[in-house]
Amino acid sequence: MSKNTDKTNVMRILDQKKIEYRIHTYDNSMLNAVEVANSLGHELAMVYKTLVTEGRTKEHYVFMVPSDKELDLKKAAKAAGEKSLDMIAQKELLPLTGYIHGGCSPIGMKKQFRTFIDRTADNVETICFSGGRVGYQVQLPLRDLQKVIRVTVADLAKDM
Repeated sequence: MSKNTDKTNVMRILDQKKIEYRIHTYDNSMLNAVEVANSLGHELAMVYKTLVTEGRTKEHYVFMVPSDKELDLKKAAKAAGEKSLDMIAQKELLPLTGYIHGGCSPIGMKKQFRTFIDRTADNVETICFSGGRVGYQVQLPLRDLQKVIRVTVADLAKDM
């Protein structure tokens, strides 16, 4: 990116940590992760969506699953050590994380929640996820994401 004004908080954090990444932009009218992956010409298995849940304990958790999969709430609850989890309401996303639907990134949330990524991330060289704004994706190896935030790899996804 040429101008600082074009950078998102996600990019600023990655720059600050000296983590190399690639930026991809797409038509910001697309909110479906499969459409985004297809528009970028990426394999569906490397583009991840970021989902926020709440457990029975009222703790919040962040989960990253491939664009063509759904979060299996039972598997996610087991990974988080909760009896059950529910997706948070869309209206709760911005006040809780600082991000809007379609632009939610695991990096740079108002508070860092326990974060999990589906085990399929181990099968790809790099992963793509929201760059913190609708229309932006960042691409980097999982190991580099783990240098920025704590991410636990777990079995989380099911087919849509």
